[in-house]
Amino acid sequence: MTIQAELQKTINDLVHPGKGILAADESTSTITKRFDALKIPCSEETRLAYRHMLFNTDNLNNYISGVILYEETLSQSTNGLSLPALLASKNIVPGIKVDKGLVPLANSRNEKTTQGWDNLHERLQEYKKQGARFAKWRAVYTISDSCPSYVAIHSNADGLARYAAICQENGIVPIVEPELLMDGDHSLEHCSKVTQWALHEVFNALFIYGVKLEYIILKPSMVIAGNKHAQQSTPEQVAQETMAVLKRTVPSAVPSINFLSGGQTPQQATANLDAMNKLGPHPWHLSFSYGRALQEPALHSWEGKSSNVPLSQKALLIRAKLNSAATNGEYTTAMENE
Repeated sequence: MTIQAELQKTINDLVHPGKGILAADESTSTITKRFDALKIPCSEETRLAYRHMLFNTDNLNNYISGVILYEETLSQSTNGLSLPALLASKNIVPGIKVDKGLVPLANSRNEKTTQGWDNLHERLQEYKKQGARFAKWRAVYTISDSCPSYVAIHSNADGLARYAAICQENGIVPIVEPELLMDGDHSLEHCSKVTQWALHEVFNALFIYGVKLEYIILKPSMVIAGNKHAQQSTPEQVAQETMAVLKRTVPSAVPSINFLSGGQTPQQATANLDAMNKLGPHPWHLSFSYGRALQEPALHSWEGKSSNVPLSQKALLIRAKLNSAATNGEYTTAMENE
């Protein structure tokens, strides 16, 4: 199979009406914080038990087409079956987070850039052997009166494009994730302005690096007021502003836009996605790639107890089903209580 055929097959398997991507790529430090909050011991064994429980949920593939894994998870097995193989057996595409987290960006306004270039080509080849067919690289932008700076905008765009080009060269579909943080007191209008700037630069860099847009998935943040702003955004406002920005910046060649939830509650993330799809049709598949907004109810139900596995899996499936409805503009808040 040619690399182009590999990329196309992965896109075909990931992009389906009513389906999205589960982000289960939390680093060890991040998942430790979530476990600690619920007094769940955090070890390699408990992390494996939790993620196996999520991935082994019956009928999850009705709503989830792909799962982003953390490096540790990619190499874990239960009963002789690796977690990527478990997902593949359920017709869910395994993916992998390949960035190595955030570091200070030199000569910026206390902003961050993403690291992980060391041996990326070689790591992708090894991840592919382990079953990964797509990858994710996250770039983060702070919003304030003086941020993001030009240095941050340019550095992050270049990094995302460079990573995407290396992925495609290895037959791996890249998820391109420019996240403008909702932390702060910025207005909806300010978020719209800087999101448009960031996305414009990202797609300019993707062009420069020769990335084929037909074989990427964009994972942006929604245009939303900061979580400390006096006037919080309604789903309708989020939808209007986000769609306006995307139509100005994202070519129709991109097959799918799978939003991150970025600190929103599960209910907010679903309602905002639904409002955007109610404005359709759109030139792209408009879906989700949520982490905490999908997992939070399941984690709270699980509490680290094997006896709670059925309840936890039911919570995950309900959240996945609600977001599936939102991809078709068919979600209602009344569904939360069904």
